[in-house]
Amino acid sequence: MRRYLKEFLSDRRIIEAPKLIWWPILNGIILTTRPSKSGAAYKKIWVEETNESPLRKFTRDQSEGLAARLEADGVIIDWAMRYGVPSIDEKIDGLIAKGCQKILLAALYPQYSAATTATAYDTGFDHLKTLRWQPAVRTLPAYHDDQAYIDTIAASVEKSLSELDWKPERILCSFHGLPKENLTKGDPYHCHCHKTARLLRDRLSMDEDYLITVFQSRFGPKEWLQPYADKTVGELAQNGVKRIAMLSPGFAVDCVETLEEIAIGLEETFVENGGEQFSYIPCLNAEKSGLDMIEWLVRRELAGWI
Repeated sequence: MRRYLKEFLSDRRIIEAPKLIWWPILNGIILTTRPSKSGAAYKKIWVEETNESPLRKFTRDQSEGLAARLEADGVIIDWAMRYGVPSIDEKIDGLIAKGCQKILLAALYPQYSAATTATAYDTGFDHLKTLRWQPAVRTLPAYHDDQAYIDTIAASVEKSLSELDWKPERILCSFHGLPKENLTKGDPYHCHCHKTARLLRDRLSMDEDYLITVFQSRFGPKEWLQPYADKTVGELAQNGVKRIAMLSPGFAVDCVETLEEIAIGLEETFVENGGEQFSYIPCLNAEKSGLDMIEWLVRRELAGWI
């Protein structure tokens, strides 16, 4: 956890504070206390059968599922993590070693942010700069308003709700938060999230008071994008709402932020404040509908190459 957090929190796309100020805080406080807290969170949702995180397992499952679909087209599919292993560098080298001269980098972040999509592509570009013979490269753009994405998320919501024997009084559409200053600097993430939620409401015939947009996972003393997920969940319960459901369409696969923070942590918050029934709607993961959607996006971006 310490190695992972050091790499993650050393990324200038993530933490934009001056290094002279941030470095002592990171190495003197955060990396001393936070690894044990993060480790405890991961322990709650760890996949014991394969001894790995859900993020890693589901990402690999997606890659293998997509590879089977595109094998007949002569396309090699592989996967990497922005932080930790397997690294983007080694996977690019592996594709080149297999003879790939045209590579699509597909960051599975539906809503664009410099702190997610950009840093993933930065890492790939930085490695390409070290190569004498570079392959041709394309990148998958944000797909926050792609009809295939909206339809697939909507179908997932409908399926999950149909399996409940109760009806939620509110549905919370939760996106990972960012410091508010990122918005004022020109990051489109906030707008992308709200457009996704609006299109999802339209597709599901729900109004803004029923399907609510919130932001989770804030960190540090700065103001982050609001409304905050944890405060909203608590306030809904205190105001008499007894049944809610939550989804997190900004994540391509379930991970610690969804399975521990929402499905465990926010359910506890809801019940502690008077709520009674809580349902977490899973990410698309490697379900057929999710793979159908990713295949559509990838084939669109590979047009002219295959």
